Amino acid sequence: MKLIVGLGNPGGRYTRTRHNVGFDTLDDIARRQGWHWETQRSRALLASGMLGTEKALLAKPQTYMNDSGQAVGELMRFYKPDLADLLVICDDLDLAFAKVRLRARGAAGGQHGLEDIIRHLATNEFARIKIGVGRPPAGRDANVDWLLSRPGGDERIALDEAIARAADAALRWAAEGIEAAMNHYNM
Repeated sequence: MKLIVGLGNPGGRYTRTRHNVGFDTLDDIARRQGWHWETQRSRALLASGMLGTEKALLAKPQTYMNDSGQAVGELMRFYKPDLADLLVICDDLDLAFAKVRLRARGAAGGQHGLEDIIRHLATNEFARIKIGVGRPPAGRDANVDWLLSRPGGDERIALDEAIARAADAALRWAAEGIEAAMNHYNM
């Protein structure tokens, strides 16, 4: 079974913000597959179905970003997928705006949701897709407001295109593995 986790914050206040690109990517995958968000378990909203011949579970933690590890840890213990079958999708302040990057493993790079997942799983040996949301022009002191804001105009268009690329990359990861997905999307 593949477990694809999108990071974000629950609630309408955070819909379509930079911080919720993980949720937005899962919404794109669910829409493409005709899956519905009908189950809640382990502090996460779930949609599931088959990707090829393998069962796949999409999960949006409902714990808020910085506590994402609680939900992911519970899901990993309940469903027991291999670490190789876990993919986390999140925003990244340090990645150029609308750039998509896949990694097979690694440090959280200051992304607090990833930090919490690494802490709860006691490993950083899982795949992730990061979507660049850029840094605020006003500097680091404006990070929180920047992450919780909704881009508009050309920025929204570019971010939606990045979300679609991230969804494509996640589906390729599920079908062909992290190396094939990295070779195709990390350009």
